[in-house]
Amino acid sequence: MSDDLKPDAETAERARKLFAGPVAFLKSAPALQFLPDPSVPEVAFAGRSNVGKSSLLNALTNRNGLARTSNTPGRTQELNFFDVGEPPAFRLCDMPGYGFAKAPKELVKKWRFLVNDYLRGRQVLKRVLVLIDSRHGIKDVDRDIMKMLDEAAVVYNLVLTKADKIKPTELAAVLERTAAEAKTRPAAHPDILATSSETGYGMAELRAMVLAAAEV
Repeated sequence: MSDDLKPDAETAERARKLFAGPVAFLKSAPALQFLPDPSVPEVAFAGRSNVGKSSLLNALTNRNGLARTSNTPGRTQELNFFDVGEPPAFRLCDMPGYGFAKAPKELVKKWRFLVNDYLRGRQVLKRVLVLIDSRHGIKDVDRDIMKMLDEAAVVYNLVLTKADKIKPTELAAVLERTAAEAKTRPAAHPDILATSSETGYGMAELRAMVLAAAEV
């Protein structure tokens, strides 16, 4: 883990306490009219199907069943919102996975409209974390969502998942390639984080990253 991404002690402790406290599912939104009131900051999580998004959200919040994990790619086709804190300090938005090959074209089209409208029109959206599988690096389907975010002028961080599945030397190389590509993107934040939901690697840094993004 780069020293540049080590949160200061105060931010790390505030983030730890927040995520150790109340975190609750709020609602699912299959369309924009079902979005919750834009009353608190939101940080969204995006990633292609089977990138480990649900597992990461569960690890982030120290809860086994907060976000549903599934071996069926493309199962979640709604925006799912979770309140962090009581009263909520901010919300997490679990966006539908993308890049699922077997989904009907109409479903993919509906996904694109929902996500695009949310990204472009949500005033309280502070940051999107785009999850990238460490074993594969950035794929073209990831570049599609990155392009969508660039065009919507929504700041995003690239977060590597499943860092425990590859050797440290390979992880370092993937981090380097990911950081180099992020530099070419107008809305990409320079900080790249590697995480593992199984070992907890990078979770303290991720919690601090989410808190800092929500407070921007």
